[in-house]
Amino acid sequence: MQAESTTQPPAAAAPAAPADRGGEGRAGRLRALLGRWEALLVGLILVTFVVGQSLSSEFLTADSFTTGSLDLSEVALMALALTLVIIAAEIDLSVASVLALSSAIAASLWNHGLPVELIIPLCLVAGALCGAFNGVLVTRFGLPSLAVTIGTLALFRGLAFVVIGDESVTDFPGVWTDRAFGNFAGTFIPDTIVLFAVLAVAFGVLLHATPFGRSVYAIGANEEAAYFAGLRVKRIKLILFVLSGTIAALAGIVISLRNSTAAANVGQGFELTTITAVLLGGVSIFGGRGTLIGVALALFLLGAIQKALLLSDSISSYWIQIVTGTLLVVSVLGPNVVRRVRETRRRRSSQRPEEGQ
Repeated sequence: MQAESTTQPPAAAAPAAPADRGGEGRAGRLRALLGRWEALLVGLILVTFVVGQSLSSEFLTADSFTTGSLDLSEVALMALALTLVIIAAEIDLSVASVLALSSAIAASLWNHGLPVELIIPLCLVAGALCGAFNGVLVTRFGLPSLAVTIGTLALFRGLAFVVIGDESVTDFPGVWTDRAFGNFAGTFIPDTIVLFAVLAVAFGVLLHATPFGRSVYAIGANEEAAYFAGLRVKRIKLILFVLSGTIAALAGIVISLRNSTAAANVGQGFELTTITAVLLGGVSIFGGRGTLIGVALALFLLGAIQKALLLSDSISSYWIQIVTGTLLVVSVLGPNVVRRVRETRRRRSSQRPEEGQ
């Protein structure tokens, strides 16, 4: 009987341990959630709302959201496919030039009497061919994508001027320009943002919920290991470049119809803003990490900052370029600094002696 009584205290104290561990687990998950790059972006968006409203009373209005979304809609579209390319540890600097080439082809085909219903798929095919050209040079000839797409950035823009010259087309059918410039179902949400949302969901499922998406992450993390694991590395990269070219061509169609102007000089500088959005969204420039949710938040933040600067009477519009360049630098440094801090904390916690020793 004496032995039984001595075993009672430990048995009574045992249920408290899981509760303590559960509390620590919830606190740890909360810290991990708040420590994510996406949480920082949400915080920056809220700060931008406060600052933007202080700069202009028109900032937090439906009209401001509509016009700001329209101004960034083509960049948002191109960022979707470029996200996958960069996660695979590649780069495509030619997206804005493909956009311009698509716009020029649309103008030329319209001048030759083709209907818009036929022009759109032909432009998408042209964009896919541009992406395939980049992909073949990278995957079959082993050339670095940075060098290849710097070259095709100039090549495709030059081809756009060859196709249409300095001319521009402004007489597209009103039914199509209204679709590109109008709002969805009478709301303040532009049709182009609805298009972006649909494609974002599709790309999100592709990246985060399919074997193809897992292959993209594996290639970006360690291409050699992915190859020896049986992944068709070259084929997957080629597909990614084709997707990038196709979506860039779609953006060219959207900007031509939205502005009711197709020309070879559209979209100049868009590649910088697109890459800034992707990297600011937490996608590693070295590949293997990143989410489309982060990129979507980064696009929202960029749009809010640009709109706030445009509405401000005391700040020059030239600051948009300065802010964009600064954010590009921060987007490269930020995630790496955060990751190093996490690794340092993890090492310190693993080296810390257990209590009671």
